[in-house]
Amino acid sequence: AHSISRNIAEGHSRKSLKEYLYFCNVALGSSAEYHSCIYSFHIAGQITDEAFEAIDELHFKMENELIQLIKSLQVKLKEGTWDDQF
Repeated sequence: AHSISRNIAEGHSRKSLKEYLYFCNVALGSSAEYHSCIYSFHIAGQITDEAFEAIDELHFKMENELIQLIKSLQVKLKEGTWDDQF
């Protein structure tokens, strides 16, 4: 789960919009990997139904927000509106 935010942060710290998008997509993959782990824990009985539902809901919200970020960055890439000045 830590790699999700760390990848977004690393991408954001770079000047290149293409690199930012790359790291956001890596974060999206990490998000899917995290969900797979939580699902496995749930199936194995290592977390309760209630805990899984709470985590699943938060995951769904975070994943959708990340997808919206990626979409907005793709628009900036297409329109050329990314400001790469520090």
